[in-house]
Amino acid sequence: MHPNPIRALALLAGLAALIVLAGWVCAGHEGVRAAAVVVLGVTGLVCFFGDSLALRAMRARPVGEFEQPELHRVVRDLATRARQPMPRLYLSPTAAPNAFAVGRGPRSAGICCTTGLLRLLDERELRAVVAHELAHVRTRDTLVSAVAVGLATIITSLTALALLLPLDDGDDEGPGLLEGLLFLVLGPLAATVIHAGVGRRREFRADEAAARLTGDPLALASALRKIEAGARTHPLPTERRLLAAGHQMIANPFPKRGMCRLFDAHPPAAERIRRLRALEEEWRLE
Repeated sequence: MHPNPIRALALLAGLAALIVLAGWVCAGHEGVRAAAVVVLGVTGLVCFFGDSLALRAMRARPVGEFEQPELHRVVRDLATRARQPMPRLYLSPTAAPNAFAVGRGPRSAGICCTTGLLRLLDERELRAVVAHELAHVRTRDTLVSAVAVGLATIITSLTALALLLPLDDGDDEGPGLLEGLLFLVLGPLAATVIHAGVGRRREFRADEAAARLTGDPLALASALRKIEAGARTHPLPTERRLLAAGHQMIANPFPKRGMCRLFDAHPPAAERIRRLRALEEEWRLE
């Protein structure tokens, strides 16, 4: 059995144990029963909607071959080379250049590209990015990502409880302030869930797999350099639903400051580029 499904189950089990423990501490046996209901609800939400949360956060829509023939051709060619099913393709109307994959496995996979990415990269670089995402699909990194983004979204959504609390001081900014304070507590927990699930080494593995599929490590290095620069000029807004899904992107899409740094699950782009160049040099000398 591939380790990623096991990791996804461990992530769900760990959070379930915390919820049950909290229920026991708060209300004993009654709390445990209530916690069990919560665990079932959370598991159902993650299993059925985890794949689509990042797509919804990025306002992505399915894109057909007539609209994006070049993208379809590139993905179909690489999927054939990798002996993987053709994934569904999505387009996000976002200036920030990035891409990510979703799906519980190769047969349910999808790849999303932003309009900023398609404008920024040439075909050689686009092939490298698509190969990287296909590598995530092949190793079922997308399954762990779906669980992590689902759990992180549920955790950060708890800040909305501030809107339900009675505040009698007549201050319209009261709920917003309390919501921000709740996020200061829940944000690090959501970031911990993401880091426990995905890790940074998976990006190195996907980079190498992409280089081997395309036979062109420097193309991915060039794409990462452009995406990194594009993320600085066109960063994603630091909305909570986007923060929960940012780890699925090929490169960190947020400014490297404040709470955004907690959610950064990517290795430094400079290190990834260095490794790709070293791989090219190794192949050249063989």
